[in-house]
Amino acid sequence: MKRISDLHSQAIKLINNKAFIDAHPLVVNIIRQDPEHADAYFLLGIINMEVGQPEKAIQLIEKARQLDADSEREYLVYLIKAYSLTRNREKVENLEGIFSQHKSHSPLLLDTVGVALNKVGLHHQAMDYYQQAIDQDASKESFYYNYGTAAKFLGRFDIARKAFKQAIELNPHYVKAYFAMTELSESVAELVPDMQKLISQVNNPDEQLHLAHAMAKEYEKQNHYQDAFSILKQYKQHTLNRIKYDHQAEDSLFDALHTLAESPIQQQGCASNQPIFVVGMPRSGTTLMERILSSHSMVYSGEELHDFSITVKAHTGTASKRLLDKAVLTAAYQADHTQIGKQYIQRTAALSKEHPHFVDKLPFNFLYLDLIRRALPNAKVICMLRDPLDTCIGNFRQLFSLQNPFTAYALDLDRTAQYYQRFYRWVHQFNDLQHPNFKIVRYESLVTSPESQIRDILSFCNLPWQQACLQVENNSAPVSTASKVQVREPINTKSIERWKRYQPHTDEIEAFFKAQGIGELS
Repeated sequence: MKRISDLHSQAIKLINNKAFIDAHPLVVNIIRQDPEHADAYFLLGIINMEVGQPEKAIQLIEKARQLDADSEREYLVYLIKAYSLTRNREKVENLEGIFSQHKSHSPLLLDTVGVALNKVGLHHQAMDYYQQAIDQDASKESFYYNYGTAAKFLGRFDIARKAFKQAIELNPHYVKAYFAMTELSESVAELVPDMQKLISQVNNPDEQLHLAHAMAKEYEKQNHYQDAFSILKQYKQHTLNRIKYDHQAEDSLFDALHTLAESPIQQQGCASNQPIFVVGMPRSGTTLMERILSSHSMVYSGEELHDFSITVKAHTGTASKRLLDKAVLTAAYQADHTQIGKQYIQRTAALSKEHPHFVDKLPFNFLYLDLIRRALPNAKVICMLRDPLDTCIGNFRQLFSLQNPFTAYALDLDRTAQYYQRFYRWVHQFNDLQHPNFKIVRYESLVTSPESQIRDILSFCNLPWQQACLQVENNSAPVSTASKVQVREPINTKSIERWKRYQPHTDEIEAFFKAQGIGELS
């Protein structure tokens, strides 16, 4: 039997090399030999966090903290990180308060806490931690990149631009910084030759996809829309060829949504009317709607919350690694919907301390429409609907995380159209159920006649009229979505019929929507 010290050293080496599966049995072996080995529990927590099980990681790291108070600081940082992955903002805030009482933190720990704060929407605090990390070590490009990302979310674009530029100067191969630079409104055409050279040099497909999106954004700024579409199609196809995209599971989920929504409601649900859910396809105006609502003095912006999906998953007890699939959805209909609603309100309690209402703007919550109706019958739900061609092009142009199981469709324009058709049919079936707290808002109507539309929306939400809701450009709340630049502008119609710039690449999906009877949104 190997000595514990040898197992420990080997496990750390494997974890540092991201060989988490190989490290797992070594750490388990340590715990078998020494059930009170604190660092083994900590390492096991790290492994679980990296393989997508943050709830289990939390339990393990808490155990490590109990066994070894001397290592409190490092364990605490990764506990904060684990809670941020569950989007538990209140826990992150509380634990950060404990961490801040310690002195003399290393730059890496400061940066890690900053990332956790950023993930739960605490961007101001995150910037402070990144700045402290940079002050101690100005040689790490990732510190500047993270600092710039937080600044971008806060609308401080000049600061963000400088930070991303510094990251590139420190490491000309730092791909993420190129993409982040191109997301800002100003052109960085001078970087295109570097990106063209770099995309042929990097071997990582994810980095190639980042560069393809960055180059496409610059081509668009120069009105070279055919070039933009071509490079996206090329590298998105490369990605699609190597990932396991289970479109059949996707279709099965939508089929289950239609069937289960017809089942009778047998519980009262949680009575809270605090949440206002804003749902819809990505790139359909959900962020604009969130900005309109959060400009109201009675409404707080929760940004994109994952609390409802996490709560539903926890109540199903299913073994599926996905937050939502047919098995999880089916089990969710057997769960206690009242308790789901209550736990969701408990998880989001920090958002409604000073405001009667908060916005939960996670687009894919449209998959939970009927469960929201059952768990939180008094919650308002606004579903954004945008022209199908503009929506599909917007999704195809968007760089989604490859770890997000809901967005693989966007790697292919035809599949994006099929996904939109599924979404469209589902929300209209749900609308036919005549839930009084559900409202479809058409993006084109909203931006064409904003005042009349916003008055109607506020009335639906039982909110008095406030002029500030019409002037979203004055809303200083952070924005961490793909629309972070656009929503800093006054409401406008510039994005209507943007799809026409990409003809004839859109001809096939245009014909598809006409055949499906999805054209003019009426």
